[in-house]
Amino acid sequence: MKTLMERLATMHFWEQKIKNWVWIIIRTVLICGISFVILYPIMTKVSIAFKDQIDMYDSTVLWIPKHFTLDNFKLVFSALNYTEVLISTILLSGGVMLLQTFSCMLAGYGFSRIKFRGSGILFAFVIFTIVVPPQTIMIPTYLQYKNFDVLGLISLMSGQSWNLINTYWPFLISSVLGMGLKTGLFVFIFRQFFRGIPREMEEAAFVDGAGTFTTFIRIIVPNAVPALVSVMLFSFVWQWNDSFFTSLFLTDPSVMSSMMASAGAQILNYIGIQSGGATADPLYLSLIQNTSVLLAILPLIVMYLFVQRHFVESMERSGIVG
Repeated sequence: MKTLMERLATMHFWEQKIKNWVWIIIRTVLICGISFVILYPIMTKVSIAFKDQIDMYDSTVLWIPKHFTLDNFKLVFSALNYTEVLISTILLSGGVMLLQTFSCMLAGYGFSRIKFRGSGILFAFVIFTIVVPPQTIMIPTYLQYKNFDVLGLISLMSGQSWNLINTYWPFLISSVLGMGLKTGLFVFIFRQFFRGIPREMEEAAFVDGAGTFTTFIRIIVPNAVPALVSVMLFSFVWQWNDSFFTSLFLTDPSVMSSMMASAGAQILNYIGIQSGGATADPLYLSLIQNTSVLLAILPLIVMYLFVQRHFVESMERSGIVG
């Protein structure tokens, strides 16, 4: 009997061992496959960006260039006025990020702690804004900022409405009033995060004489760093990559998404001017365009490396994942 039990225990041990190894192999293959799909385009662009034009015609050059060069980056900096565009994009995305995070944080805290009649319906409307395509309100939104007037007061004081098109004001006003990109999602993230904070912390502050706003600033906000980092990252990246509202409000390619939309024409024009009107080689033009794309996403990659820990923690605590 003891021998039979030992055999059964041994079989069960090896059965569990095999299952664990099979799951490890499957998980490893899935992770490697997904990572390859995500990283392959970036790796390709990095490889192409450092290649010389000669390497594009050399079939033996795959990943590592034989003629390493930085001329592609110099050309992109000159043709696309990259430094000025980068600064403008950082300022716009940073301003939108700060204003949108502040307004969504207040709204999320209100929905998580303050109960009033109709709060559930109002929150449902907030969530509904996530699924409404921005194209459906494109014309009224454009006209609102084309002839910006607050209850007729601007026309009364200045004689005419303000034209805010081709300025950063439409982005800033939309952000501070809770009408920016993906505002409904940000409010939801903050609401879920604040609901996980124990009420006893606020009650203790109330007993000490702190008001609602003081409690929010001194107790809630310091404990909401993961959610803050996550929303700030989302807001910054979505504004950085936004091409719909950027092309709607801005007519000049002064930000990154507008620059990338017209990068091919600008590079072709610059090369034509530098070469005295000669036609650019299609492969060389493709090489320069890949370099411009790499420079456009490089700041986002660097930023994510510094905030990834807080980002993952926020996704876990807010209940978005799963």
